[in-house]
Amino acid sequence: MQDPDPEIDYAAVFRDLPGMVALLSPELVYLDANEDFQRLSGRKREELVGRYIFDVFPENPKDPAAAGMRETRESMLRAMTTGERDTMALLRYDIEDPPLSGRWVEHFWSPVNAPVRGPDGEVMLIVHRVEEVTEFVRGFGGQSDDSRARVLEAELYTRARELQQVNERLRTAHAREREVALALQAAMLPPPRPVGHHRAAVRYRPAVGALNVCGDWYDLVDLPDGGMAVAVGDVVGHGLPAACAMGQLRSALSAACRVADGPGSALEALGLYSRFVEGAESATAVTTFIDWDDHTITYSCAGHPPPALLDPDGTVTFLDQATDPPLGAQPEHVGREETSVPFAVGATLVLYTDGLIERRTEDIDRGLARLADSLARHRHAEPESLADALLADLLPVEGNTDDTALIVLRL
Repeated sequence: MQDPDPEIDYAAVFRDLPGMVALLSPELVYLDANEDFQRLSGRKREELVGRYIFDVFPENPKDPAAAGMRETRESMLRAMTTGERDTMALLRYDIEDPPLSGRWVEHFWSPVNAPVRGPDGEVMLIVHRVEEVTEFVRGFGGQSDDSRARVLEAELYTRARELQQVNERLRTAHAREREVALALQAAMLPPPRPVGHHRAAVRYRPAVGALNVCGDWYDLVDLPDGGMAVAVGDVVGHGLPAACAMGQLRSALSAACRVADGPGSALEALGLYSRFVEGAESATAVTTFIDWDDHTITYSCAGHPPPALLDPDGTVTFLDQATDPPLGAQPEHVGREETSVPFAVGATLVLYTDGLIERRTEDIDRGLARLADSLARHRHAEPESLADALLADLLPVEGNTDDTALIVLRL
């Protein structure tokens, strides 16, 4: 990408931008304001910079209908915490003119708050852009003293306020469902525990700022013959329905692994069961049976990204030779394939869900290549450190858009 032209005076560009634009810190303190912002707000730059926005522009205490401080603050905080632009509905927010005069002037605004990230991915600035639409609202439908215009003005403002209130209720419900779903997910996933003398690490990372969470799971199961089954899976969907389906599938696969003669038959049983679980359609899963005596891994995959086997020398092999369609995706019941591979003492087995490697704008092979590169670079790390390194290397800086489950097991 071409570097910005060093001859461009970006400070001058900012000052002369058309429309009202201000820069605020994450604490909502003014850092700068362009000339239109100063002119239309009636505040000089020295009256703005270094001051908290709502100390400069408090609410009109004489007219509750003009209240807009809470909505404006919440919009700015959403932009800061989600890292996404937040466009507000039409807002009436009166301004005291001049300051401390007690004379409040009616204003209508159309604000947009946009985050600016620093090199570390954290939000370092909020761009507060405002369109002054007072004259448009007053003149909508005719002259400002026309009774019909005033009725239309009131109707427009009322509808905009109602829309904003509905959006706020939806955001509150969204956040509440996300919180409940995450709590349910955490309760159903097994906590980290010792796996004999073998070192293991597990991670679960929910999607950032979205309900696209709670469909991923992981499990480690001690087998009756002394071996171990390691599995991950992913339910299509999100929120509470996905968390409920996930819990049922994880428990069913855990039980199936303890009685099945191999991972293929365990996934076969899970596929049959999934047809009777609401929300389990086209879920994916992979399970591996580890034989410590023979130093072999037997695996079977139902539409899931392949496990990775990291040899001590840094070689990465993807276990992709026993892959079938997702659970319940075929109209008729068929058996599941399985195959075995040897492993060296000190190798590392990594199972994960697609949130770790997939990006909407690229082929999955690029994600697998990133995973292989990260594993090779961190091959000497212990499982806990390796799990953290993989998440740091592979999840987007701005936050993952899909939840991610991960198991790292030293063999």
